Amino acid sequence: MLPANPEATRQLHEWLASEEYNLNGIECDFRGADLSGGDFSNAWFTEAVLVGVRLVGASFYRADLQSADLTEADLTGADLVRANLDDAVLRSARLDGADMVRASLSDVDASGASFRGTKFLGALLIDTDMRGADLTDAVMNENLFEIKVDDSTVVHGLTGTVFGPITVFSGETSRELAGAELEAWISERGGEVRVIPPRGPVK
Repeated sequence: MLPANPEATRQLHEWLASEEYNLNGIECDFRGADLSGGDFSNAWFTEAVLVGVRLVGASFYRADLQSADLTEADLTGADLVRANLDDAVLRSARLDGADMVRASLSDVDASGASFRGTKFLGALLIDTDMRGADLTDAVMNENLFEIKVDDSTVVHGLTGTVFGPITVFSGETSRELAGAELEAWISERGGEVRVIPPRGPVK
C-alpha cells in the first residue's frame, strides 16, 4: 500500500525504478502506507511523517530518521541497528522485538511506546521520554540510559547493564535515580538490571 501523499509515492516509485541505493524520504509524508518488510538501509527519512505507517519487519540499518514523526507506527521486528532517531517522535509506536543495537535515541518522545523484547544493546538513550512505555523483557547492554519514566512505565523482565541516571516523574515532582537506587527501582518492578559506573577517560 502506497502513501496517500503524491510526492512520497513519487519518491518511492523513482527509488524502486532506479539503481539508487538510498531512498530520499526527507520531509516526505508517508501516511497511509504499508512499507512492511522494506529494505530502507542507509535511507534518509529526516523529518519525514510516518504517523501510523506499518513498518513491520522493515530494515532501517544505518538509516537517518532524525526528527521523524513515527507516532503510532508499527515497527514490530524492525531492524534499527545503528539508526539515527535523535529528536524523533515515537509516541504510542510499537517496536516489539525490534533490533536497536547501537541506535541513537537522544531527545526522543517515546511516551506510551511498546518495546516488548526489544534489543537496545549499546544504544544511546539520552533525555528519552519513556513515560508510560512498555519495556517488558527488553534487553540492555552498557546502554546510556538517561530516560524519563513514571509509575506507568513497565520494566518487568527488563535485563542487562546500563549507565544511569533516570528521572522518575510523579505528578508535579521528579527525582533522579542512579546506582543502587536505580537497580532497586527496577527490581521492585520485576526487572533485573545492573547499573555500571561511567567509564573514565581512556589513557
